[in-house]
Amino acid sequence: MPPNRELEQSVARVESRLMALGDALRGHRAEAVAAEAAELQLALAAAVDHLRRSARGGPLSPQLRQRLALASGHVAAQRESLARAGAALDRASEVLLPSPAPRVAYSAAGLSERQPQGAVLRV
Repeated sequence: MPPNRELEQSVARVESRLMALGDALRGHRAEAVAAEAAELQLALAAAVDHLRRSARGGPLSPQLRQRLALASGHVAAQRESLARAGAALDRASEVLLPSPAPRVAYSAAGLSERQPQGAVLRV
């Protein structure tokens, strides 16, 4: 199979996996998200391999460049969406499950506001 044809098929698999991952994310299906993310990772690795081999054969078509750019943008958008969701989850868990230990903080004068804890120093 010609290298560009292999690359086109790899890009199509990446696009398909991106759509499936987006559907799983929108459906809030954690197991499906994990499975689709793993499939996307495999598809991306194959596409990079095919891209590397295809680059030796000459320039890519403008259509294929456009598809690769769109896929890259979708990956970045989903990565950002997952980062935001993770941050929101972290904030919610901090509110629901506060840390029992006091936080370390400094006053305006630069002094520690942490409460002293009893400790025994053994020499």
